[in-house]
Amino acid sequence: MKRKRVIGLVMAVGMFTLLGTACGTGSTSNNSALTNIGKTTPPSDTGDQVVTGGDLAFMNDAGPGSMAEVELGRLAVKQAASSDVKQFAQKMIEDHSKAVDELKQLAGRKKVNLPPDVTPKHKEVMEKLSKLQRADFDREYVKEMVAAHEKDVAAFTGVSQNATDADVKAFAAKTLPTLQMHLQMIRDMAGKMGISAAP
Repeated sequence: MKRKRVIGLVMAVGMFTLLGTACGTGSTSNNSALTNIGKTTPPSDTGDQVVTGGDLAFMNDAGPGSMAEVELGRLAVKQAASSDVKQFAQKMIEDHSKAVDELKQLAGRKKVNLPPDVTPKHKEVMEKLSKLQRADFDREYVKEMVAAHEKDVAAFTGVSQNATDADVKAFAAKTLPTLQMHLQMIRDMAGKMGISAAP
């Protein structure tokens, strides 16, 4: 009888020990997994980071710049003589309208108030071109577009590589190939028309 009690007691202690070990291991494993999840989650820009310095200046330049190219494109569709110039102008309207929309969405997420209109310098260019017609218009418009896109490509390249804000950097990188394509198109057009883009 005593022997049966001892065997029963030993078996009971053994079962409790196994259960305790299993529970302990499971708990440690779960805690370890939770800790690892916390450590491996990469930091991300959730859209509430304040945009300052060069990134902010870039956004404030890019908005009016794209708006100006849309407006100049509309003017070119009306006043250009060359069908190539008109086609390029239509592409400016489409691509830069899209860029303005994307920039406005970015500005909304970042709480940035973009300038609502083009700059005085852009208005001056528009006024000058609005007085020209046909071949005279084509020549000046092409010159302006080469100069504007050279400036754009340089600015967007710099920001796509060096911006502090992750979202501003991504916007510049996404838009850059389109601007590079525009620049190549307008340079080719200037070459065919025998136009020097130098002022």
